[in-house]
Amino acid sequence: MNSSLFDPEEWKKAWINDPEAGVNRMRRSGVEPVSAFDEAARARNFHKKAFSEEGRRRSKRIMDWIETQGVSFANASILDIGAASGVFSIPFAERGALVTAVEPSVHLADLMRDSIPSDRTNHIEIVQQPFEDIDVQQQGWEGQYDLVFASMCPAIFGWDRVEQAIRAASQFCYISTIAGPRELSIIDELRPVLGIPEKPVHGSDMAYITQLLHIYGYSFQALVTHEKETIRMSVEQMVRNLPGWFAFEGLPTDSDALREAEQYVRATYTEPLAEIQQGGRFGKVLIRLRDQAMS
Repeated sequence: MNSSLFDPEEWKKAWINDPEAGVNRMRRSGVEPVSAFDEAARARNFHKKAFSEEGRRRSKRIMDWIETQGVSFANASILDIGAASGVFSIPFAERGALVTAVEPSVHLADLMRDSIPSDRTNHIEIVQQPFEDIDVQQQGWEGQYDLVFASMCPAIFGWDRVEQAIRAASQFCYISTIAGPRELSIIDELRPVLGIPEKPVHGSDMAYITQLLHIYGYSFQALVTHEKETIRMSVEQMVRNLPGWFAFEGLPTDSDALREAEQYVRATYTEPLAEIQQGGRFGKVLIRLRDQAMS
């Protein structure tokens, strides 16, 4: 058996250098994770979606799954990394938890403050700082939280950041991330139009996290699901998004390719709003630091 399968340094380097890792794909499309929500309009759109009926159902499904693993939110101390506008911090507080919400975006942090119910303001402390810049030991957070929680947070990129999150936890650490390529129906349509073959499936961030947790001897539960949703946007929005979509997917972004793609979009989507399916495989892992045996 190849010994590199159990060499943590090989996996650490592979993750950071993987062009298809989530953060690397964001940067390839021109988005720096820590400043992704510097625009107020984008923050408001994210907040609206996160607190929509479907967004609230998604939060509840994830929290319910965590509870089935033996986690109790009542009176728990929780560190929510990349808390955004409070999509989990607020429901945690509503279930009785005391939450430290780390969120670097000024706009998202303001939206969270405005969204916290009046009877829960003392349950949430907002730390407006990138998690990447926080020294857990100097902050006095080492082993201080019953649950450390990071949902689809680009700050958790690379094993050093995973360890940073784990060090703050006393009982549990939850991380969710991508577990395969993003699926976007318009990209699938455009590949044959542009003569670009379908790319092979890859494991992405979840594979690195679970393998390194295994190598380092952690106890954990993992779940991988396939999620899809329908989004609606105008043709003009689709055309504006093409360069970013192509860069994110590693497709050619030269003027000829974009022109051909635009012609296809305008000829194919003639209604005021177009429906596009997006989704992919997503992974969740709950690391058990105290009770590591099967109950």
